[in-house]
Amino acid sequence: MNKSEQFRQSVLNQIEQACQLVKRDPSTVQLLAVSKTHPSQTLREMYTVGQRCFGENYLQEALTKIDELQDLDIEWHFIGHVQRNKTKHLAETFDWVHGVDRLIIAERLSNQRLENQKPLNICIQVNIDGQNSKDGCQSNEVLELVHQISQLPNIRLRGLMVIPAPENYAAFIDAKALFDEVKSQHAQPQDWDTLSMGMSADLEAAIAAGSTMIRVGTALFGARDYSNIS
Repeated sequence: MNKSEQFRQSVLNQIEQACQLVKRDPSTVQLLAVSKTHPSQTLREMYTVGQRCFGENYLQEALTKIDELQDLDIEWHFIGHVQRNKTKHLAETFDWVHGVDRLIIAERLSNQRLENQKPLNICIQVNIDGQNSKDGCQSNEVLELVHQISQLPNIRLRGLMVIPAPENYAAFIDAKALFDEVKSQHAQPQDWDTLSMGMSADLEAAIAAGSTMIRVGTALFGARDYSNIS
């Protein structure tokens, strides 16, 4: 078993154990490998041991990797802040975008999605605990935003993404309650299936609260090197 396989299996074991504690099926929790700052070869090695979903935060870095790894059947997720001037690249290149927090961003992504592509999966980012330093819409804006985004033609609205303050586990419970509230009123509830929350340090608490997608970087790839990121 090589290093990539060891790290991935360790995280999968954590997910399984966390699910067992709250009597959840581990297959209901997806592992998203957060690969920012790590080279394409490292992603290729992780792919060979079974990982298919990778999340990137920096657009230019991600575009380089997507080009270098185009021979692999990777599902690419963008999980950084979405700027208006970068939506075209996101719409044309990624399978998922997690950081949508305004209607104008969703509209641009819909308009710029290519005709031959499947609808773009998106998650609404919610500033679930009101941090001044975090992006995301407010909880009381979500229902209206869901209604508006659901009307867009080239978008498949899948759920919510949150990044609470460290150890604020109550925010996970708040996010799940908001997720369930939207699902009960969503016109297409079968599409509303993704609650993206939890990282290396708090995945157990996130799973206990109801996360369906864990975003893990350090536990899979080791420490990040930001020296080459502009």
